[in-house]
Amino acid sequence: MNDVATSDPSTQTDVVQRGSLELTLRRLQRDKASMIALCVILAVVVLAIIAPWISTLTGHSPIEQFRDIGLSPAGIPVGPGEQFWLGTDQLGRDVLVRLAYGARISLLVGVFASVLASTIAVIVGTTAGYHGGLTDIVLSRLMDLVMSVPFLLCALALVSAFGPSLTLSVCVIVFFSWAPMARVIRGQVISLRKQDFVQASRSLGAGPLSIMVVDILPNLAAPIIVYTTMQIPSSIVFEATLSFLGMGIVPPTPSWGGMLADASSNSLYLVAWWLVFVPGTALLLTTLAFNILGDGLRDALDPKSARTVRRFRLQSKGASKR
Repeated sequence: MNDVATSDPSTQTDVVQRGSLELTLRRLQRDKASMIALCVILAVVVLAIIAPWISTLTGHSPIEQFRDIGLSPAGIPVGPGEQFWLGTDQLGRDVLVRLAYGARISLLVGVFASVLASTIAVIVGTTAGYHGGLTDIVLSRLMDLVMSVPFLLCALALVSAFGPSLTLSVCVIVFFSWAPMARVIRGQVISLRKQDFVQASRSLGAGPLSIMVVDILPNLAAPIIVYTTMQIPSSIVFEATLSFLGMGIVPPTPSWGGMLADASSNSLYLVAWWLVFVPGTALLLTTLAFNILGDGLRDALDPKSARTVRRFRLQSKGASKR
């Protein structure tokens, strides 16, 4: 009787199977720091989207100069108030409107350059790791060459030759960003190409391109997602650095790096603190949020690494107590 009751499907508890994506999302949702970082990123995205609406609401263009009401009689920018919510800059332009439009530039450059750099890194790293031999040697030396080129020196040379522009900024960022990721992908592919499922596909007659795309690439999804996410803040900082040095976005187009450069001219930040605080805080919070979210994605996609870090921290606390 017990055996019959046990084998009865109606008496058995339903087993709910969850996919890896759902489990990853559940782990990510339990990470409070990642959720806060995601909220910050969404806030920046919303700010960039509604930039035209903010301009319409305030009645201020991002390049419009209000020298009569935006500057004091002594020529000092006006601080935050009812008319200019975040104050004005040295030309009497609305800082809030310029901040919102600057978010568009930072997100556009950060996301587009990171995705493009990751695409190049995946192609080069997968090709070098799978084929090996002369192909691996040539592509590995190319990675070494790219990583050995001084960033600022190359940027200065390119700007002096072609002039500053958004396209040039993206190209410089991509040029200096793909090589480190390609090295990581290459190492992963070298270990994966020896696995049984790759050998089985090869024995069944699958070609190199099919094996790399169908068999190897899905196993690299986790590091690719994490690296791309953590590359975005680096690209944003690169763009801000280029704009700060006058080698990025061409004025009067607003960018966070350009706003910081304007604040540093003639030590204007000494009498107008908001010129540094507003774009500097936006840049800090955005890059910090992307870094925290990247760490959260890494732990959610690879729970073993999260448990290892947690165990190490517990052991360190126990050792300190002793």
